[in-house]
Parts: sequence; C-alpha cells; structure tokens
Amino acid sequence: MLVMPFGPQRRDTRTYAHLRIWPTVHAMDEVYKLQAEVLKTLSNPRRLEIVHLLADGPREVSRLAEDMGISQPNVSQHLAVMRAAGVVEAERDGREVRYRLSDPEIIEACQTMRGVLVRRLTRISAVASRTPAEVVAGRAAERSSERDAVEPPGSPTTSKPAD
Repeated sequence: MLVMPFGPQRRDTRTYAHLRIWPTVHAMDEVYKLQAEVLKTLSNPRRLEIVHLLADGPREVSRLAEDMGISQPNVSQHLAVMRAAGVVEAERDGREVRYRLSDPEIIEACQTMRGVLVRRLTRISAVASRTPAEVVAGRAAERSSERDAVEPPGSPTTSKPAD
C-alpha cells in the first residue's frame, strides 16, 4: 500500500501512473506562486501605467518620469520591483537605462483585464443611472416576459374564464 502526499489520506493500492502526476501537481503550485508574485507587482497603479507606456516600446527612465509626471527616483524604484519580478528588462545605453517589457503578452493580459473592468463599470453605471421608477418598471417587464415565456398567450391559465 502507498500513501500519497496529496488528497485525502486513504490506504489503498495505487499504480505507478498516480506517482507520475505528483511532479506535475507540485510544478503547478510553483507556477501559481510565480503568477501571484507578478500580479502582486502589477497591483500598483503606477506600475500598471508603466506597463502601458512600455507597450509602445522601450523607454528611458527619464522619459517615463516625464510622461508620468513623477520623480525619476520614484520611477526607478517601481522599475526595480518590476525587474525583480521579471516584468521588465533593462539595457544600458551610455548613461541612460532603457526599459522594455520582458514579454509582449504582459500588455495583452493587462489590456484584457482592463477591458473586463471597463465593461463591468459600464454595466454598473447603467444600473446606477436608472431612477427607482425605471427599476420597478424594468422588474415588472421582466416578470411579465417570464410569465409569457412559461405560459403562452391564450393558454387556459392566462385566458379569462367566460361569464
């Protein structure tokens, strides 16, 4: 009998195939940890702004600072964190250091999430801009259409009895 280092602890016979999935499961845990670190790095609005600016191509620290309206040391601190997480790469050009995204798909992931949030805010805004009377009327219309879908017009339950 073999006790597996994951899942419910039960004593039964396992095959060699079960042992082969352990490295895969363990490796997946490491990828989740790396993803969490990158997402933690990108959880800062200034760092997201840097990602979006670098999507247009490599830039020097001084140009990023100017475009963002913050100090060069502040941009450098953000870039150091991003570089440690593998989000950006640096190349020296004389006295200047030019940064670029380490992988172009980073901006795609950020733009996808931004699109999700913009759509969510649009829906919330549409709901928030409705008056209470419009909300009540909308609910009544939904109930009516649900009834019509369940009971077609002219069915015995919706027809009035003859007097």
